[in-house]
Amino acid sequence: MVYLTTSCINGNRPMMLPTESFTVTIENVSTPALFSNSGVFNTPVGAESPSPIGPGGAFEFDVKAGKGERLTFITMFAQSNDIFYAPGEEGIALYDAEGMPKSGDVTDEVMFWDAGTEVNEEPGVGPNQAPRQAGPNTGPDENGVVQLVSTNGDGYAYPEVEEVIKVTLTPMDNFIFKVRIENVSEENTLMTDMGNAVIPLSPGVWVIHSSSSPLFKAGEADMGNGVEGIAEDGNPSMLHAYVSENMGFTHLLSPGVWAVHTGGMPIYQYGKLDYGDGLEAIAEDGNPTLLGSNLPSYPAVKSSGIFNIPSGADAPSPLLPGHKYEFNITARQGDKLSIATMYAQSNDLFYAFDDMGISLYERGESISGDVTHMLDLYDAGTEVNQEAGYGPDQAPRQSGPNTGESESMEIKPVDDSYTYPDVDKVIKVTITKN
Repeated sequence: MVYLTTSCINGNRPMMLPTESFTVTIENVSTPALFSNSGVFNTPVGAESPSPIGPGGAFEFDVKAGKGERLTFITMFAQSNDIFYAPGEEGIALYDAEGMPKSGDVTDEVMFWDAGTEVNEEPGVGPNQAPRQAGPNTGPDENGVVQLVSTNGDGYAYPEVEEVIKVTLTPMDNFIFKVRIENVSEENTLMTDMGNAVIPLSPGVWVIHSSSSPLFKAGEADMGNGVEGIAEDGNPSMLHAYVSENMGFTHLLSPGVWAVHTGGMPIYQYGKLDYGDGLEAIAEDGNPTLLGSNLPSYPAVKSSGIFNIPSGADAPSPLLPGHKYEFNITARQGDKLSIATMYAQSNDLFYAFDDMGISLYERGESISGDVTHMLDLYDAGTEVNQEAGYGPDQAPRQSGPNTGESESMEIKPVDDSYTYPDVDKVIKVTITKN
């Protein structure tokens, strides 16, 4: 413990006030999500109940996706043992290089895959294929890997992708696309030793994602998440359950700033415009540099700094789910702590204590423990809000810093028409006295 000298009322004799050391931990406690959106398609256009689609039939469904996200779907080539249609492992990009929504025929991005889970028989003939099998999952296991049908070496002849399926995108409002999957096969598209065979397409599952290989990976065994159920039997229930459990946004926290101060409102003032000293750069772009350099000049600030390197990392980065920032501070009676970190799926929102900060001492004793309940999600009022997780001018999707539509509004807890997670579902702040 270090002691600081100050004046005493009686005779101006020095009085020793102790300083103490604290560790502040900022954790991202959100659950990582694999898919921002997902669903099942199982009821043909014009029908009232789920069923496969035959020649001339179609499935239609709406998906919601932000700039940079992709679409993957899976539907069974039903005259097979374990063969399905799906895009390549990257998925179908829903926006072009300029950030404009794609429209029209995207069938050329659809591929013909072998799940490698059941031994192949001649398409349209095999007794263990969905139209003829006695029950689901009745064929001999293959224990192979997912691969393109063109490389599986089974020796059978299959129709070209565009002879069976057509996929089109129609962009709509509010980041929504209508996806149409049509069965364009004809009665003679599949010729077999037993005559012509009609090709149904099964119900399936779709996901919106930003990482590659969301449901399967070429050259590796089936992931066991439910792709087999579609590829062998046209049953999307298991895969639908899996994607539903793993759906949501990946919430990120940005590098930020901290300040130990005796009074004042060093980071922001409730109900007032941003000071212009750097909070905007954190709230819009997750960049703490400017505010970090300005805080030491504030008279009330005793110490300050930047947190930007997650524990165990070697370089600055945003805070992913399950990771944390940590920093040490020293303080004494009367000192307060303020922090600011961006809620990255937004245009200009940040987590902070109230504008006066939180007292590090209560009734003469230093505080210690979870202080998350003292945080709130604030709107910096510097950029027009867009729907969280979809806005093209939000940090994960914007083309560059400070690209959204500017506004000049007072700082206050966020209050708009959009939905945000509870504070304690994303961030946890703990103060531990050393």
